[in-house]
Amino acid sequence: ARGLPAPHAPVWFMRQAGRSLPEYNELRRGISMLDSCLRPDLAAEITLQPVRRHRVDAGIFFSDIMVPLKLAGVSVDIVPGVGPVMDAPVRTASEVEALVAHHMDDLSPIAEAVGIVTRELASTPSGDASWTPLIGFAGDPFTLAAYLVQGRPSKDHLAARAMMHADPASWDALL
Repeated sequence: ARGLPAPHAPVWFMRQAGRSLPEYNELRRGISMLDSCLRPDLAAEITLQPVRRHRVDAGIFFSDIMVPLKLAGVSVDIVPGVGPVMDAPVRTASEVEALVAHHMDDLSPIAEAVGIVTRELASTPSGDASWTPLIGFAGDPFTLAAYLVQGRPSKDHLAARAMMHADPASWDALL
């Protein structure tokens, strides 16, 4: 921030770095975003690419905020140039009830990918540390619920706001 030299590149500067790397584009060619997130070998490799190339101060786990929805049985796709699009928005009390009753699918691909990444990061020096940290991220309940109700990205979230006011019990259950 002060323009002074640093021993490594700050990780948040590199949040989207992987998407500009030729090796990322080659690895992802023909594979959807969410499928890439749920393949442990790909998620791990994509996480590690910016760390290797730019020696950032931490790795950011390659994932997407839509992964929990996909694992909850929601038919969602990340459409290039649009963002997350649901096959069917969740707008009624019965649709909310069916969704929240669904048990998450197998989470082992995420655990496996994290294991691969942490093993490699533990052997990758970062600055004075003997290991490089791994950062994860997640979507907050409002964001995921708004996408579910809207069915796609929205600047005004009218459908979500309508549900909040018209059916607060369903909105609360969805959150």
